[in-house]
Formats: sequence, structure tokens, C-alpha cells
Amino acid sequence: MAKYSETIDLYSDDGKLLKSDVSLDKVSPLVNPATSKIVDLTKRTINVNLAGIEAALKTGKLGKGKIKGRELDLPIMENKDALVAQIKEMVQVEEGDDTEILEFNNGKLLLVQVPKKRLDNAATYDAAITAVASAATYAIVDQFDINAFNASTVKAACWGGYPHTQDMNGALVSSILNIPQNNEGIGYALRNISVNHYVMMTNRNALQGAALAATLETAGEFEMGMGIGPFERNQLLCYAYQGLNANNMVYDLVKANGENGTVGTVVQSLVERALEDKVIMPGKKGDYFQFYDTKDPMMWNAYAAAGSMAASIVNCGAGRFAQAVSSTLLYFNDLLEHETGLPSADFGRMMGTAVGFSFFSHSIYGGGGPGIFNGNHVVTRHANGIAIPCVVAAAALDAGTQMFSPESTSKIMGETYGQIDVFNKPMHQIAKGV
Repeated sequence: MAKYSETIDLYSDDGKLLKSDVSLDKVSPLVNPATSKIVDLTKRTINVNLAGIEAALKTGKLGKGKIKGRELDLPIMENKDALVAQIKEMVQVEEGDDTEILEFNNGKLLLVQVPKKRLDNAATYDAAITAVASAATYAIVDQFDINAFNASTVKAACWGGYPHTQDMNGALVSSILNIPQNNEGIGYALRNISVNHYVMMTNRNALQGAALAATLETAGEFEMGMGIGPFERNQLLCYAYQGLNANNMVYDLVKANGENGTVGTVVQSLVERALEDKVIMPGKKGDYFQFYDTKDPMMWNAYAAAGSMAASIVNCGAGRFAQAVSSTLLYFNDLLEHETGLPSADFGRMMGTAVGFSFFSHSIYGGGGPGIFNGNHVVTRHANGIAIPCVVAAAALDAGTQMFSPESTSKIMGETYGQIDVFNKPMHQIAKGV
């Protein structure tokens, strides 16, 4: 990748300097070791809800349904240690490799880190969840001497509806990633993570949640070929300024507008900051309109992306509602174009994304709240990694107005991934990784 002479300062979610004079390439998902760890663990860590499996078997709740007469009353939690040891033995490739099982809530939840060798020698990241689901199934069957007629019931608790369904519908063994068949195209796997997952993994911290989303969205953009040649700098600048609070810009904009500000005043603050930093300058003048020019459209794009984030936090934070995020992204960028005569975030694609997003999240269609969208969704996929982080920040500030709250859809993500540093404090870990 290219080496960049330009530098940025990285700030935390509370506006404190974490690292100064950071070369832009040092935050790249291809270079930064903390980002590499996030991507690595995203692919090879699998949740096993042991207590959930015990409860599901006891009531016959399998997949998304309930099958009377197929109940199994097994003391799974009483035998937790033996099951964990057996799962680890089967999942590992070699004794003492990087297989690890973390226990949460007194062992009710397991986070199984599959050895890297399994993924290195596989075509897709499926290798992680299939290994763990099979190991959990066999461990229970073996530990309790389950016969051939009841083994399929155990399998259904672990694997869900698969293979009757394409995915593991209702499974109690789960991954942060969706199955490859549900990805909208090449390179979308790391963008196929729901907003609510990010919210719970970062304990409803708006800026840390946005940073985690921006990290995986940017890694996805690189995976789909959007970070090649001159476009690499554009992706890295947007990631740094919007997702990692470079030069404290998002924090400063929110602080300046937090008490009495509106979407419109964030536009004003951003334009003032861009003029002050000499990213834009006055251009030609119409009858009553001052146009602005820029010699660095990619840097301007990063400022517009940071402004979109700040506007989302100011507006959705004031109302404590996530629902307004789509219209905020639309009208912040619309106002920005009218104010400057320059292109808005992602050169207009953020605005286009927001139009469809408004319709699908709460208009005539009203299919679902912002929290269940992701960067792979047909509505929100277009803005090259900079829309979903704003939605995550808004959903983190929501006070329970969504039909599908993070606690109802993604609680397990907070109880497992949310306990790991690179997931719950990505801004700090990425700054350390520099």
C-alpha cells in the first residue's frame, strides 16, 4: 500500500489525545495490528449459549419452533466443565494451539476461538461455526449417552433449522458474521453485521460503537476493492476522521452544538472548521450565493463524513431516538451542498442512501428500525462504509424507541464480544496498535 506523509492525531471518545502525528497508513485495516485482531476474532470466534441449549432441550424449542414430544431434560450446566473440555479438544487442531474458550455468566455463555489453522485451510469463514456447532453437538451426545433417535434433537438445538433452512435459523451456536450466502456481493461479509450488534458490543458508547463499525466497514471496503490506488486515501481519510475521531473533529463538532445545536448549526460549524483548516476556500460568487472550492476533494469528503457523524449524534442524541438518523443523514448533506456548492459525503452517495433508508426504516414501508440494518443491506450498502457508523452512534443514544432494541436482538453480543478490549474499546486499541 501507499505510504502517506500526511499525519493525523487520534483522540478518544471523551476528547482526550491518544496518539499524535500518526501517518495515515498506520490506521489502515491492512496495517494496524489492533484492526487485524478485530477482523481475526470476528471471523474465528463463535458464541455457544450452553444455558440456552439446556433450556431449549427441556422445552423442545428447536430452531424457530417447538416440537412436543422431543423434550430432553439434560443437566448441561452441571456438566459444563466436562463439555467445555471436550469441545476444546475437538475444535483444536494441535495441542496448545490458539484455540481458546472464554466463559461468561458462570459458564452459561461460551466464546470459542477456533484455531487459525482451520480458517487458513478453508475457503470461507464458515469453518469456524461448523466446527463449533459440530463439537457442541457431539460433546452433549457423548457426555449424556444420547441414543440415535434423540441425537437429532441435540443437533437441532445447536444448529437450528439447518439444513432445512439455508442459514442456522434459531441456532444456539452463533457467529457475529452472517453466512456467505446472505452477503449481497463480493466482499460484503465484514459489512454484514447489524447495527444493534455494534451497540451492544461497545456498551452503548456512541463513539466507540461508531469506531468499531467504521473499522469493519472499512475492512470490508478494502476487501471489495475500494481501497486500491488513489481511492485508498479517500477510504482512509473517511475512516480516520469519521470513525476514529481524527484531530478530535467529531468530538469538537458535537461539543460546540450539543447544548442548543441543530443539524443546520453542525453544517455551519463544519464549514467554519473546513475554512479554518484551509480544506475549502471561497470561490466564485453568484448574485447572492458564495460558492466554495477545494484543492483536496478527498479531504473535504472526510470532513463531510465527520460532519454527518456529528449531526447524527447531536440530533438523535437530543431526542434520544435512533429513528431520525436517516433523515439527519439526508438533510445534513443536502444543506451542506446548498451551503457550499461542493459535493456532500461520499460524493452524494450518503444522501442517496438516506432517501431509501428513510423509506425502509420508518415511512410507508416501515419494515424495521435502524438497529436491524447493516452495511450489506440493499438499502444501506451504498455509502462506502460511512453510513452505518452514523446509524450505530444514533442507536447507541436511543432510549428505547425502536421496535427492535439492541437488548432484544443482540444481548449475547454484549455479554461475550463486549467483554473483549478490541471490541469494546476499539479507539484506544487502534491508537495503541499504531
